[in-house]
Amino acid sequence: MHGYEIIQEIARRTGGGWSPSPGSVYPTLQMLADEGLISSAEEGGKKLFTLTDHGRTEQTAPPWRDINFQLDPVDGELRSSIRLLGSAMEQISHAGTPEQKARAVELYNELRRKLYAILAEE
Repeated sequence: MHGYEIIQEIARRTGGGWSPSPGSVYPTLQMLADEGLISSAEEGGKKLFTLTDHGRTEQTAPPWRDINFQLDPVDGELRSSIRLLGSAMEQISHAGTPEQKARAVELYNELRRKLYAILAEE
């Protein structure tokens, strides 16, 4: 996989509970390469990373395994919804007309009020 695919796969396997940034993934990949646990090769203009034989023998349980046990499934759904909402808002901020942006702000503010109302329920 290339680095971005690794980031996506970690996020997928953790149900969105852990989505590392490129700033943390790429230095980690370099460290693993320095230790001989992975190798890299250019393919189609992308740097692809593969476990070495040494990396396969040193492999421990994946860190997301422990996270999966700690995350409430509803938390994973909530995190996913938050990410999707953020993506939609970002798209509106970049491509929306001034009227669409104003409507989005109104909707977002209404959603925020309703979320706080949920927390206020007994």
